[in-house]
Amino acid sequence: MGRRINNDFYDTLNEGWYTDTSHAVALLRAENRLRVPWIKEEIGKKFQNPVSVLDIGCGAGFLTNELAKQNHQVTGIDLSKTSLETARKYDVTKSVNYLEASAYHLPFLNGSFDVVCAMDILEHVENPSQLISEASRVLKPGGLFFFHTFNRNLLSYLIVIKGVEWFVKNAPKNMHVYSLFIKPKELTQICQNSNLHISTLLGCSPKFFTLSFLRMLLTRKVQDDFTFRFSISTKTGYSGIAQKIR
Repeated sequence: MGRRINNDFYDTLNEGWYTDTSHAVALLRAENRLRVPWIKEEIGKKFQNPVSVLDIGCGAGFLTNELAKQNHQVTGIDLSKTSLETARKYDVTKSVNYLEASAYHLPFLNGSFDVVCAMDILEHVENPSQLISEASRVLKPGGLFFFHTFNRNLLSYLIVIKGVEWFVKNAPKNMHVYSLFIKPKELTQICQNSNLHISTLLGCSPKFFTLSFLRMLLTRKVQDDFTFRFSISTKTGYSGIAQKIR
């Protein structure tokens, strides 16, 4: 039997979601500094007016709170009560609807949202197919599904699992489990099975050989100038957009 994914550490982060530089959550903040503006831009390309957005596995609101600032009608769900409390605290608009709910059984009617996001959760669940099926169910025809996850290969294992363990001081044990990583072709098939057509697929990886990267190697801390980039290679992390076709 494989290792069990550790999702319990999210309950212990509290303010550390936004402040801790010696925990792997700092890498998540860095990823969001790249991905959030991209998601905002892509929503703006598709829709002229503010839309209804669901963020599955919203954590402490890195994405939801930023989308709310653009007057989108935003809902975030998560199973971590303390993370949701932190998300509410950092929601300057006080407009986001935060709910404790399972990604496998979304408490919403069919076709409730224009946009659904699953940015940091697919590799944290045992059944991503069920999550994506539910995401598609609550998405309106023509709506957008944003996702991010990790490819399953040796390079990804070394960088995403071992690299984080080695070079980030307080990385939780089993924060990621290799068997739960998803190859792009597998995710493409899962999406197709749920009436979702992937239109965009971008590799997402740290900017290596920068001063901030070197500082992380030396100090085992991730400072706020640590950056990620999009690329054509999906060998490690990758982000994408799928559209509901019917």
